[in-house]
Amino acid sequence: MNRLRQAVAANGGKTLLGAAVYFYDPVFLEICAHLGYQAIWIEMEHGHITFPEAADLCRMAAGSGMLTMIRIPDVRRESVLKGAECGPDILDVPMIEQPEQLRDLRNYARFAPEGGRGVFSVSRAVSYGVTDDILARQRQVNDDLCLMGQIETEAALARIDELAAVPDVDLFIGPADLAASLGVPNQTEHPLVRQASEKILRAARAHNKLVATACAPGDYGFWLDRGIDLLYCTNDISCLKQAAGDTLTRAREILDRAPVAGRP
Repeated sequence: MNRLRQAVAANGGKTLLGAAVYFYDPVFLEICAHLGYQAIWIEMEHGHITFPEAADLCRMAAGSGMLTMIRIPDVRRESVLKGAECGPDILDVPMIEQPEQLRDLRNYARFAPEGGRGVFSVSRAVSYGVTDDILARQRQVNDDLCLMGQIETEAALARIDELAAVPDVDLFIGPADLAASLGVPNQTEHPLVRQASEKILRAARAHNKLVATACAPGDYGFWLDRGIDLLYCTNDISCLKQAAGDTLTRAREILDRAPVAGRP
């Protein structure tokens, strides 16, 4: 049972709530832990976080009791291996459209006999080799690491039953890219996007797959009502923008009512 499934069970089956870090900021991560977020998404597709920084963030999050998810940029062997060696709880790959991509992800991320992951016996993922039985540690990694493929295009939607059927890989729904692919960019509440999301959820549940997503507050109700397993409901940049914007707005409102300096 992978760590995400364990965490959902420990949470009474309720949705886990997470936050994303788009740049290397231990302070934001630690604040999230104090606030009670249960998972951290470490962004490596669009962001500029490096693998050493991702490993550091995994250490910090694990020490704070949060799950960690690294979104690597693609399913190339190098990307999968480097992401997996950081020791995350979840390894996520964007823009999945073909079952072969999910099979590659599984092969590169799982040690033999489940896969063909290259053996590196001194990484964080295997406790730096500080173990009496490295084979047992590798088997534990195979069990613990949750693999996820992101479903976020019309092409993926057309093959969703095939994608959901690939064993040992759970699904992450990307509503923003899905909306763009369906011709309604930035309209994640559009009926086409909601219908597509429902189709993905049905396929995932039919194959006993975990489901995660990320969304803005306007979509919280839709996803939480459907009992998804993991919801990323904010990120560092959004938090900075909102707090800075709210503070500036408040100051401007007071300024507009105040007399001009030096005048009665």
